[in-house]
Amino acid sequence: MSYPGNGKDIRVTSAGGGIAAGADVPPEAWAALLSPRLAQFAAVARHEHITQAARELGVPQSTLSRAMARLEADLGVALLARHGRNVSLTPAGRAFARSVERSLGEIGRAAEAVRADADPAAGKVAFGFLHTMGPETVPALIREFRVDHPRVRFALVQSYGEDMIERMRLGELDLCLTSPIPEAPDLVTRRLDEQRLFLVVPAGHRLANRKRVRLAEAADEPFVTLEPGYGLRKLTDVLCARAGFIPKIAFEGEEPETLRGLVAAGLGVALLPPPMVPRPTARDLVVTAPRAVREIGVAWLAGHPDTRPVADFKRFLLGRRGRFAGTGRMDPDPGREA
Repeated sequence: MSYPGNGKDIRVTSAGGGIAAGADVPPEAWAALLSPRLAQFAAVARHEHITQAARELGVPQSTLSRAMARLEADLGVALLARHGRNVSLTPAGRAFARSVERSLGEIGRAAEAVRADADPAAGKVAFGFLHTMGPETVPALIREFRVDHPRVRFALVQSYGEDMIERMRLGELDLCLTSPIPEAPDLVTRRLDEQRLFLVVPAGHRLANRKRVRLAEAADEPFVTLEPGYGLRKLTDVLCARAGFIPKIAFEGEEPETLRGLVAAGLGVALLPPPMVPRPTARDLVVTAPRAVREIGVAWLAGHPDTRPVADFKRFLLGRRGRFAGTGRMDPDPGREA
């Protein structure tokens, strides 16, 4: 008998074909070693009768008897007391049977769960998206999608781009809406839309009565931004660099609407997408130079087969290009600076 352990194949057998008594079996090897016979043992334990268990399993009685003997040899423990065709569980066998039943129950539930998640009509989509898309964009998308797929379930994750990509690689997400659109050899990405970013200033700010502004005009202002690692923070740094300055960061946060609140409180200015809820104490100014936009795209892992619900939702998203930017959609002529 061989089994993996510490990167090596270890072979320990007794004359009877089982694990030798006292053999040092790595804990992670027991499941692979014993799993083919656990369901058989569970049936024997329920019936305490080899013939009845063999009939339930659809295997010859002799095959089941040998399997039980091999299981006991591998464990080095007597699980069954034989009484002719009948058997009874030893104390060790009874304790082992309880654990086996729990383990088999978990396996059964896990199998049903993954089958349910892949169900064409009622499966699950694990979907990630940016915080700014939570209040309006994503609920509207899901509502529209479920008109034709009313039973599909969603596991929703709001986060920033790098975190969502990592969650996809860990198998926690099927796809995500993100910005900027990532580039990596293990990803498939599609551009969906473009969203304008505004320079947000307090209502009493010197620029508050303007409609349009060059970003360079805010070079001396304190900025409130997202923390490093967020896509919007990277874009803020890039746009300010294009305008010829490095922003003076006064506050860093994790959520764009909090930043908007800080601006409204007079604590700085920010480059932000359209507001979720308009604030009378803040003003959104169109940035005429440099061109202040962010691309919005969808990403998923390359080479991973999709369940039917995930494939349907991907097609749905790709069929709605140009409908993700909300009130910040780019118009063809932003006009001249006011």
